[in-house]
Amino acid sequence: METLSHSITSFASPKLSTLSQNDNVSRRLLCCRHGIGSWNVRTLRSQSRRSRVFSNVECKQQSSKNNIDFSDPDWKSKFQHDFEKRFNLPHIADLFPNAHSFPSTFCLKMRTPVTEDFAEGYPSDEEWHGYINNNDRVLLKVINYSSPTSAGAECIDPNCTWVEQWVHRAGPREKIYFKPEEVKAAIVTCGGLCPGLNDVIRQIVITLEIYGVKEIVGIPFGYRGFSDKDLPEMQLSRKVVQNIHLSGGSLLGVSRGGPPVSEIVDSMEERGINMLFVLGGNGTHAGANAIHNECCKRKLKVTVVGVPKTIDNDILLMDKTFGFDTAVEEAQRAINSSYIEAHSAFHGIGIVKLMGRSSGFIAMQSSLASGQVDICLIPEVPFLLHGPHGVLRHLKYLIETKGSAVVCMAEGAGQNFIEKTKATDASGNIVLGDIGVHIQHETKKYFKDIGIPADVKYIDPTYMIRACRANASDRILCTVLGQNAVHGAFAGYSGITVGICNTHYVYFPIPEVISHPREVDPNSRMWHRCLTSTGQPDFI
Repeated sequence: METLSHSITSFASPKLSTLSQNDNVSRRLLCCRHGIGSWNVRTLRSQSRRSRVFSNVECKQQSSKNNIDFSDPDWKSKFQHDFEKRFNLPHIADLFPNAHSFPSTFCLKMRTPVTEDFAEGYPSDEEWHGYINNNDRVLLKVINYSSPTSAGAECIDPNCTWVEQWVHRAGPREKIYFKPEEVKAAIVTCGGLCPGLNDVIRQIVITLEIYGVKEIVGIPFGYRGFSDKDLPEMQLSRKVVQNIHLSGGSLLGVSRGGPPVSEIVDSMEERGINMLFVLGGNGTHAGANAIHNECCKRKLKVTVVGVPKTIDNDILLMDKTFGFDTAVEEAQRAINSSYIEAHSAFHGIGIVKLMGRSSGFIAMQSSLASGQVDICLIPEVPFLLHGPHGVLRHLKYLIETKGSAVVCMAEGAGQNFIEKTKATDASGNIVLGDIGVHIQHETKKYFKDIGIPADVKYIDPTYMIRACRANASDRILCTVLGQNAVHGAFAGYSGITVGICNTHYVYFPIPEVISHPREVDPNSRMWHRCLTSTGQPDFI
């Protein structure tokens, strides 16, 4: 019997295997972006040449993925039709065509708590215009690139033709598919800690109560809580969650991995749970999608809604995920401490390692925000440590010219310098080597070998950041995500997640956001801004 982690791997494998089949394309893409490989480095450093190669690779990759024949005069309408089909939201009515809907019990014109007398909707003399129409859409991409050579261009065809791509707007619907008095809602938090977990839990509970739900439970310690008989579910109410957002961590606890999907759904059936809210990252969402599919297979009237939780900000299609802003803000403390240590020492070098397994968003934005970082290293941009163009040679230059230096890196950067292991964590993620310790060691050795004294200090604030209470920006994001998760569930959608897209809140089908981690585009304007701030060269 497959475990949850196995179902996650098997779910992601089709698209991941496609990526592995395109390794040559990926290598070419890296080569043209970073000047690595068998091509002439000097030639590749020409921006125009690099952009032309990149655009050709990118267009071929997308056309292959969508099987688009650009010679077909109707390719654009066919692409849009395929896009609408992929982003159509799974709904209870798909499984139960005769599913009955009810007038919504969510209305802010009247704040009297729902009772059995009002189970069919709030009585009101006036129509409330606070509902979202099911046909409301939000534009997924808002920049009309005129050329594939534009910085950060995302093109569908070689001519960068503008194609409108619309996704579903989030919010309360006028009709709901569950009677509040018949709902038993459950909340589960999976993976690692992240600032804002308690804020989302709190807001889900509060919004459920406004709808009139009386039975709300928390599943302790992630998916494990569904199978471990020694972990009883936690009764939740507004009174219980009122002040939990004032603390970091998760009221419910977190864990990685979990039991087989069939066991989770068995447990849900036994407990009478018909609304499940899952807070977690890519792996957790793959698990949520597997739970949704199993519920559909058993023809259960259950809705499964995800809330994307990843401090790395690596969920596809979304502006950002909760916890990210707090992580960037808290990272400033570590970077500033590193700067002070380095600046106060003779030939001081400060090294800071931040979160980011496969995506360097935290390191990039933290470096940009601090203004104190001289070198930023992220997983998406390969670099050399040694040699005339390596990181260590540039550190020597900084010591000679500035007297000190600060290096900020993501944990997934430079893994090619560290001996690989096959060890994995409970979620199935490969255990990374400590690039921070490695670069600290190599820096000390390098300066000792060339006879220049250097005072190297290393800071890893990872667990201090993860355990923080969310800042104001993240608390607002968490509040709206939690509310919209409940709205989506009552609207009858399942197998979806809620996110922010171009400043608007939307619903996505889970498979569309978890095929692979979102990554920093090395040709994007944001990475260019970071390079402008640090002043670092290409380390190739």
